[in-house]
Amino acid sequence: MADKTVEDFFEIVSRRYEKGSIIITSNRSINEWDKVFIDKTLTTAVVDRLMHHCSVIEIKGESYRFKKKD
Repeated sequence: MADKTVEDFFEIVSRRYEKGSIIITSNRSINEWDKVFIDKTLTTAVVDRLMHHCSVIEIKGESYRFKKKD
């Protein structure tokens, strides 16, 4: 992701932090986010805010889109 995109994402999360709910879906584990986002400092800040007071639901298995593709 470009630096500006990461900054924008951080801005959204920061403004919403402790004011309301955020639902995020990802096909990457949180441990992999530092490989997606270029700026490790911003990545850490975003993850800290998202993980504070959160519930993580991990779904494993084959994608329903791929099952219906055949």
